Amino acid sequence: MKNSKIIAIALVSVFTFSSCTNDDPIAVNEEEVITTVTTTLTAGSQTVTLISRDLDGDGPNAPVITVSGDLIVNTTYTGTVRFLNESVSPVDDITLEIKEEGDEHQLFFQAPAAIGAFTYTDADVNGKPIGLAFTLKTGTVAATGNIVVVLRHEPAKSAAGVATGDITNAGGATDAQITYSVQVK
Repeated sequence: MKNSKIIAIALVSVFTFSSCTNDDPIAVNEEEVITTVTTTLTAGSQTVTLISRDLDGDGPNAPVITVSGDLIVNTTYTGTVRFLNESVSPVDDITLEIKEEGDEHQLFFQAPAAIGAFTYTDADVNGKPIGLAFTLKTGTVAATGNIVVVLRHEPAKSAAGVATGDITNAGGATDAQITYSVQVK
């Protein structure tokens, strides 16, 4: 009887201690550090570059945002967006990872209609937009306003309006959000 109790206690102890250890690897999808976002708009011989650079990341300094020039009324621009981590050497081009994991990322462009309308020109493996390449058709009258570029991780790409750039139903997590002040002349 005494041996039965000892065996029972030993078995309970073995099961208790073995269930507390977990040797299974934990999948970690570590977020990349994005310090610089460059949006380039080209129409004919004109190139307008919009840059947000935040080299201290979440530090106390605000991002430095520059816009190289004004947009032209009633013009179609070919656009690209590039994401970099300039806090490391050599500089890490995050754009490549976003493209490779296109089914898990989407850029959204927000601007008043007077500034213009955006159209995606790239797609992921499922035919859904990514937004690293796009066109911007500027408005027909002079205007001043903001272009907001938002990079979402794991958006609901099949949700209503998301494929055409409506962020309302996208969900997911915001990896980057930049506001550029622009003029259309």
